[in-house]
Amino acid sequence: MKRVLYTMAISFLLLGAQIKLAELRAQSAPTPAMKASAIQVLMIQSDEIKMPADFQISLYENLIQQLQKQGGFQHVYREGEHNAAGVTDLVVLHSTVRGFKKGSEMARNVTTVAGKTSIDVHCQFTDKDGKTVLERDLNGKVRFLGGNLRATLDFAKKAAKLSHDNFAARPVS
Repeated sequence: MKRVLYTMAISFLLLGAQIKLAELRAQSAPTPAMKASAIQVLMIQSDEIKMPADFQISLYENLIQQLQKQGGFQHVYREGEHNAAGVTDLVVLHSTVRGFKKGSEMARNVTTVAGKTSIDVHCQFTDKDGKTVLERDLNGKVRFLGGNLRATLDFAKKAAKLSHDNFAARPVS
């Protein structure tokens, strides 16, 4: 009887693992690569989530800075730059804050298990005509030492890497 129960338990675990593996493969299925010489970053929206202005500005500025630092694009345009209209292979990044939890810097300094700051952002990449070419949910976190705004830098690094890996026209030297 024990052997039958043990065999059934192992079978269910293996079945669950196969289902999870299939889900992960579907999520990470490569999308057709669109190479772009330039990227335009629109202001980050946070209509439904109330977030301090310094976090919203820091998200945008860190994202611009990390895209320039990561390389791979000839130009990184801000929202409203008219020069972007003339670029044929432009990719546009739309970002919407979906979650925000402001932690406590003091709690992080005292203990490593409290005070986490996290930001969840939905990123949508479109071509020049507005057709969606890639969508991902990214997050930024600061768990240990550091100011709350470091969560915006963590998000910006992840978004810049995602942009570079999927759209950069030239390799970084």
